[in-house]
Amino acid sequence: MKLTVRVIIVMVTFSLAEAGKAQPVDYPPSRQVDVVDDYQGVKISDPYRWLEDLNSAETKAWINAQNAIAIKYLESLPIREVFRKRITELWNYPKVSLPKREGGRLWYRRNSGLERQSVVYSRRNINAPRVMVIDPNKLSPDGSISLAQIAPSPNGKFLAYTLSEGGADWQTIHVRDLTTGRDAADTVDWVRFSRIAWTHDGKGFFYSRFPAPPQGKHLEAALGIHSLYYHLVGTPQSKDRLIFERKDQPKWFVSSSVTDDGRYLIIRFSPGATPRNRLYYVDLGSPKQPNLEAPIKVIVDTEEAAYWMLGNVESKLYLVTDLNAPKRRVIAVDLKAPERSNWKTIIPEAPYVVQDSTLAGGRIALQYLVDVESRIKLFTMEGKELSTVALPGVGTVGEVNGRYDSPELIYSFTSPLYPSTVYFCEQLCRTSRTFEDAKPAFDPTNYETKQFFVVSKDGTRVPYFVTARKNIPLNGDNPTRLYGYGGFSINLTPSYGADVPAWLERGGIHVTANIRGGGEYGEDWHRTGMLDKKQNSFDDFVAVAEDLIKRGYTSPARLAIQGGSNGGLLVGAVMNQRPDLFAAALPAVGVMDMLRYEKFTGGAAWVVEYGSSSDPNMFPVLFQYSPLHNLNRNACYPAVLVTTADHDDRVVPSHSFKYAAALQALQGCGRPALIRVETQSSHGYRPTDKRIAELADMWTFIAAQTTVPNPEGVSHGEPNFSRPRIE
Repeated sequence: MKLTVRVIIVMVTFSLAEAGKAQPVDYPPSRQVDVVDDYQGVKISDPYRWLEDLNSAETKAWINAQNAIAIKYLESLPIREVFRKRITELWNYPKVSLPKREGGRLWYRRNSGLERQSVVYSRRNINAPRVMVIDPNKLSPDGSISLAQIAPSPNGKFLAYTLSEGGADWQTIHVRDLTTGRDAADTVDWVRFSRIAWTHDGKGFFYSRFPAPPQGKHLEAALGIHSLYYHLVGTPQSKDRLIFERKDQPKWFVSSSVTDDGRYLIIRFSPGATPRNRLYYVDLGSPKQPNLEAPIKVIVDTEEAAYWMLGNVESKLYLVTDLNAPKRRVIAVDLKAPERSNWKTIIPEAPYVVQDSTLAGGRIALQYLVDVESRIKLFTMEGKELSTVALPGVGTVGEVNGRYDSPELIYSFTSPLYPSTVYFCEQLCRTSRTFEDAKPAFDPTNYETKQFFVVSKDGTRVPYFVTARKNIPLNGDNPTRLYGYGGFSINLTPSYGADVPAWLERGGIHVTANIRGGGEYGEDWHRTGMLDKKQNSFDDFVAVAEDLIKRGYTSPARLAIQGGSNGGLLVGAVMNQRPDLFAAALPAVGVMDMLRYEKFTGGAAWVVEYGSSSDPNMFPVLFQYSPLHNLNRNACYPAVLVTTADHDDRVVPSHSFKYAAALQALQGCGRPALIRVETQSSHGYRPTDKRIAELADMWTFIAAQTTVPNPEGVSHGEPNFSRPRIE
């Protein structure tokens, strides 16, 4: 493969007259700097390196100027307020999280509809009245302080909860006394990628943290060593007990959990952002007087497979693993004799992948994915199948939850036309009860979801889901949004988005693609879309796009693609490789610089997924598809709206900044290349009002490029809309 130096030139203009504006508008200037890096003997220019300095006045001025241009463009489109109004209406219904039983109560979050953040409630049981515990909307007037985690103590006396600025990954733990309703003086800082696991005496909890980052660089600096500590309530963090730390593995993550009976601390240690992990345990002894000085003992001290804890029955620990079972199986490990030779398979690997699991009322509940559709099966603790849970329809089980010592199984269910709803069932789950029904202002009866399969470039069968109006004409003229992810063994299952009906009602089609790199078919599906096989993800996505066109659903002039984070990388790479195939592309919070991603925040943890540019074998692979480095002068790219957030400390926004600057310089036709930067927000967090505004802008941009008609009889009091696509 021939490697060439790519030099990016600045300054290009486009005319907003093409988008309905009378006067042309210049992009804000993006200064070039003379920075050249040497990768394996290949010299590569990085002229926008200065945009990596997130705190500089110049970067902030650039952001403000870019936002001004993007907002001016979006405000010029009449459909913008139509989408904003309709999405607001659709969003305005009560939504609840999956409850968790602890300390004799159910704990969950509820949003009445348009609250900026969901409120924490508890109740004794499904029929009891709810009691408000924490209202995060009172923490900051603009929703900039985000409530992240909640963890009630097993004795019901305390609630540990975490706050973050703008929803950043950095969190601070606080402790509320549930008797008085007031916070204790405790604050635990620099917590990240951590669970909160209480000891059963209610006196303290385990948590994971990093060393404090350099002052003023906490949103961008590379992370240090992840360590496990124990915090005793009422004491300063400086007195916290170090439980587990491996300075020889600075890029690894550690997390912990305590079994429901309080007897064992389980420690999970993984090499970065991978499901594979080592596993250790501590016998805490009596739950009422846990022994924090007990030694750490080994269950698994290699990382060739993944292990997730289901729960325990006395000394027998139940685990889900993909060891010698890519679609996963359930095993039992007796902690009195935890050697591998003593492990017992309880539920063997099935033809379909285990997605989620729990113990509930003395049973094992496994959620399977069968061609990306959910099934829940119940088994005895010895592995005998008991029943299949009767789900509301074909769709996705979001989570399952339960306890060995409580009879109820709790799960959530959704589909593209059915909002996420929580269900409770007991015994064999022949019937389920709903928990606070979700009822948005949308009638799904005129719409349907179909699943299709397409053969990708190398012959692999790839599934995807199409949601659209029933009997939609297959004339190739339907505006379509294709969404994908394809990475880190994360599944993209068919589910409801409160904004999507606003698109469907105007004649749009919504498509999700289950490409390789995800975990929809187990670990083999994941591994064939990572490292040097990452191109398979892109080929799968292109195959779905081409199949939609072949089936008559849409055409290149009507097709937009979208994805976030790893999905933003997907959109950027595919858009570069096949600019002829799409009218619009929306990469959100994307990993766009594949040569430098590991130098920021937790990026080094992704090397196990992507590989590193410092590796002579992986550099050519990364360079071949890196979105930033594969933009070519004078190519006519789709219209692009890049979105990111100023407090994104997972995929730092400089990825998007540099990519947008380069694209603006190199776009070879009049299609816009815009970037929208949200403030006081992060990788996945937006207060409700900002989330609705961002979604409305995204759909507005897609509509402007693909022409969304307003079908007869679906007006919602708004005028008909039709706009020509920008050429």
